[in-house]
Amino acid sequence: MEDALNIEGLKTFFYTRQGVAKAVNGVSLSIRPGQILGVVGESGCGKSVTAFSILRLVPHPGRIVSGRILFQGQDLLRLPAREMRRIRGDRISMIFQEPMISLNPAFTVGDQLIEALRLHRRISRAQARDRAVEMLRQVEIPAPEKRISDYPHHLSGGMRQRAMIAEALLLNPDLLLADEPTTALDVTIQAQVLDIMCRLARELGTAIMFITHNLGLVAESADRVAVMYAGKVVEEGGVADIFERARHPYTQGLLRSVPLPGRRTGQGRGQLYEMSGLVPSLFDLPPGCAFHPRCPRRGEACLREEPPWREIGPGHRTACWLEEADAAPGQS
Repeated sequence: MEDALNIEGLKTFFYTRQGVAKAVNGVSLSIRPGQILGVVGESGCGKSVTAFSILRLVPHPGRIVSGRILFQGQDLLRLPAREMRRIRGDRISMIFQEPMISLNPAFTVGDQLIEALRLHRRISRAQARDRAVEMLRQVEIPAPEKRISDYPHHLSGGMRQRAMIAEALLLNPDLLLADEPTTALDVTIQAQVLDIMCRLARELGTAIMFITHNLGLVAESADRVAVMYAGKVVEEGGVADIFERARHPYTQGLLRSVPLPGRRTGQGRGQLYEMSGLVPSLFDLPPGCAFHPRCPRRGEACLREEPPWREIGPGHRTACWLEEADAAPGQS
């Protein structure tokens, strides 16, 4: 089966007076049709910039420097701007973090959905309205025939986010980029919104890139997980691989930082684990492995050279010199 999305060696840098910020620094990822890929990592690791790079909407002064973004075998970076505009919002959709920014406050929810439909489909306004009402019903907005005439400020946070999901899935996209789609919602509404998004996407066969810092949501919804640090993917695998058999020290640290009922430290007191050190500046990344200043297991190689990717199980890979050292004694 052909991948819905295949990113190869993507680099997106920001050129500022301070210097060059390497926001995305050689990312490679793939997603199959109907698959949900959770992309996790601390703030500033390059998750959102990767999504904006896919859409070719990197804000100034950012620039895609190199790499390939293959969407159903077609390199998006080589397409004319006009063709890229046709793909955005139609075959590739995005759910943004903040619906009050993404939804235009000057237009009703219905007008915005109808406009999106008529921009990409040759249908009448009446047909577009019927489709918009049905989509609002599918995302479980009550009384959609009435809500379609509401302005965004008339809706609660959860309903605005559902309206955003309805707009994103309106045209049955092949790829959905969901950037922290539940951040501003309470826990109950988070679960409902995520369930709706995943259910509809799976029914439509849509591939999802689910960007979040919430590991619990990824564990519940994703098929695969990519862990990013300082502009790079440092580990990728199935959900069980990452949550039960994580191998990269950064991934292990992230998982230990998640608060769990009954979790205690070695001293017997309930405390959250905290990784030592700080995330490096993207303007001045350390040599070798970018995580080495914070890594409790770093060795000499970590300080000198970037670690290569290593397959450590079916569909499970990581970029860590520790894996090279562990494998060396058994190699012939």
